[in-house]
Amino acid sequence: MPSSDDLRFRAGDLSLAATLTLPDREGRLPWALLVPSWLPRNRDGSWDRERHASWFAPIDSGTRPPGLLARLADALGELGVASLRYDPRGCGESDGDWERSDLFSRIDDARDAIGAMRSRRELDLRRTAIVGHGEGAVIALSVAIGDPAIGAVALVGASGRSFRDVLRRGVAERARTGTDRQHPAVAALDRAAEELIERAERREASMPLEIGDVRIDLALAGWEQSFHTPPLALATMLHRRVVLAHGTDDAWADPEESRLLAGVLAEAGSE
Repeated sequence: MPSSDDLRFRAGDLSLAATLTLPDREGRLPWALLVPSWLPRNRDGSWDRERHASWFAPIDSGTRPPGLLARLADALGELGVASLRYDPRGCGESDGDWERSDLFSRIDDARDAIGAMRSRRELDLRRTAIVGHGEGAVIALSVAIGDPAIGAVALVGASGRSFRDVLRRGVAERARTGTDRQHPAVAALDRAAEELIERAERREASMPLEIGDVRIDLALAGWEQSFHTPPLALATMLHRRVVLAHGTDDAWADPEESRLLAGVLAEAGSE
């Protein structure tokens, strides 16, 4: 059975909490960094009920299924692949504030996570992969482009086009299906989506957002950055082995986004 080691690493001025999952195998292990989506989630890929309990609908802890990244870490461990997953800044046990974080800082955080693993003798740094879930695809692509040590990339539920377009399409889909609208954070972001887009495009610093009974000052730099950093553009600069996975009922990014990415990645020379 794989074992887990909880740890912390430095990311700029912050300390981020993480879990390293290690298979019960001899020798130095191939490993993957697991990057969560943009929304407030913990290292397991679940909604961040630990840090932002009022932002999400309550759930019976006894029936709560493991998050996507926790399941992925276990599956990789069974295959002999180690993995590191971490609470994003402002989520779970990590320092910082989610509402003040931005895309470029999150990219640096992922790079710092990889750097923190250089001293782990259990890991074979020549066999490094990165997995990006949802909006984490932008982070995974950005890190992989600049780090030749990363030999493989996996994108789960990724978008291809600008997050501006994906956000609008997702709002419409969730309005139609009601998916995730029970969560105050999701409902608040969907209600404010057009105002958020307009203010971010004007490069305003922040905007107020009401999440249930909580009022936050949402920094807009990260949103503006994501609107102008489409994964399709990044994919033209990537030359790696790439795996794409996308659920057919995804209410955040349509599976067509992954099909678009697959075409661009193939043209760019990725396998």
